[in-house]
Amino acid sequence: MFLKILIVVVFFAVTIAIGIYCRRHASDVGDFVLGGRQVGPWLSAFAYGTSYFSAVVFIGYAGQFGWKYGLAAFWIGLGNAFIGSLLAWYILGPRTRAISQHMKAMTMPQFFGSRYNSDPLRIASAIIIFVFLIPYTASVYSGLSRLFDMAFGLPYTWCIVLMAVLTCIYVVLGGYMATVLNDFIQGCIMLVGIVAVIAAVLNGHGGILAAMVQLSQVAADPGTVQMNGAYVSMLGPDPINLLGVFVLTSLGTWGLPQMVTKFYAIKKGPAIRQGAIISTVFALIVAGGSYFLGGFARLLPVEAITGANGKIVYDSIIPTLISGIPDILIGIVVVLVFSASMSTLSSLVLTSSTTITLDCVKDRLVKNMPEKRQLTWIRGFIIVFVILSAVIAYVQYTSSITFIAQLMSISWGALAGAFIGPFVWGLYLKKVTPASVWASFIFALALVCGNMVLGWCGITFIASPINCGAIAMVASLIIVPLVSLFTPKMDGAYVDGLFEAYHNLHSVDEDLDEVEGHVAEEVVEPV
Repeated sequence: MFLKILIVVVFFAVTIAIGIYCRRHASDVGDFVLGGRQVGPWLSAFAYGTSYFSAVVFIGYAGQFGWKYGLAAFWIGLGNAFIGSLLAWYILGPRTRAISQHMKAMTMPQFFGSRYNSDPLRIASAIIIFVFLIPYTASVYSGLSRLFDMAFGLPYTWCIVLMAVLTCIYVVLGGYMATVLNDFIQGCIMLVGIVAVIAAVLNGHGGILAAMVQLSQVAADPGTVQMNGAYVSMLGPDPINLLGVFVLTSLGTWGLPQMVTKFYAIKKGPAIRQGAIISTVFALIVAGGSYFLGGFARLLPVEAITGANGKIVYDSIIPTLISGIPDILIGIVVVLVFSASMSTLSSLVLTSSTTITLDCVKDRLVKNMPEKRQLTWIRGFIIVFVILSAVIAYVQYTSSITFIAQLMSISWGALAGAFIGPFVWGLYLKKVTPASVWASFIFALALVCGNMVLGWCGITFIASPINCGAIAMVASLIIVPLVSLFTPKMDGAYVDGLFEAYHNLHSVDEDLDEVEGHVAEEVVEPV
């Protein structure tokens, strides 16, 4: 117990120290929100990865989908690495960096407002972000309760308070730079922890081959593909629903504001290409490792993870799976999950507070807001959002209210479903129209929220909210170019100016790459 407490205390101390250190680098809004757009590839890649993978993935998704799909859940980790990370960086990164700098955009609503020359679109997207990020933020706490109870015997309330206070301190003090520096340290902990835990768990079952033999002897659930060894097969017992999870969790990053803004802040030049590789490797280890570990969930006795209502408690699967590993590894796992949760929480609250301040309060509720006052508002909203998400998490945990949990499960699909088409096509196609953006917003929210309401009424439309969110994303990518064919186009000169800015900045970056290459050759040749 002393060792576990010591590990956590050291982690807390380092986190707060980084917040204090970064305070001097957060003197204006640009520095506080985006780190002055000078964040290097390693910090940017780790910030992207740690925002991507929270305790929801390690505790919730890995256990739930590992139980349902067996080792085939590893496909989800591969999709997260190559679609959610590698392709996202290469396809979105350069254009997002260049065009957001030209627009002086620091939030996704500012991008929509400037790209489509529409203030109503900017306000609408800000409201969508506020509504759906708050419950998603609350869900980040959910993976901690059983783990902390197993490791320390602490009640869930203390877990919420500790994470909320700690996150609040370092984000309010140091802003984006404190977040990315802590993300880097937290990411390193996640990498080491995942590898160590997988090795320890498999070793406890006689090694990977013995564990796979045991898993191959588990019969598939009724209603899924019936085959011998379903849980060690390539596509698992339920490939259709596996595809829905694959699409939602991999493609979703392309339209999530807390992910996309990482490209706003990175340095120009080769940093994006370097960050793409680093981010992909990180995702392969963290996401791939989490889902691979979860794939062995069926080795647990069913009674060990069954709740009082007779149903499987998915959040208990990973804590139960690792409960027998050495204490020092449990301490590392606690810090791992805490790290994953805090990094995602800090990214979400910074995104929410910045969006509300710059897109709703500034120049609307408060005219001629000076720089220092903007910082005060942003910091104030960070505190408000952290407290609000903590209260929601506590209420949901201590009551019989279920709609919060349902809302949390659809927030990813609603956000990415509304934004992915307008954002991706807006970077590449000049003829995208504001009407097509409205169509994407309305369709995604109507589909995802409508499906949720029908579920409350006992009517099944799309049984899985995960599949519903995946459908919304794919539909958004189809709706935007399709509706743009039949709706009024934007002013050609205005759009040409935006794209010309991208080409000018892109050519400058290529020139810088070439100069850096020549300098490197001149330095190396004499040696």
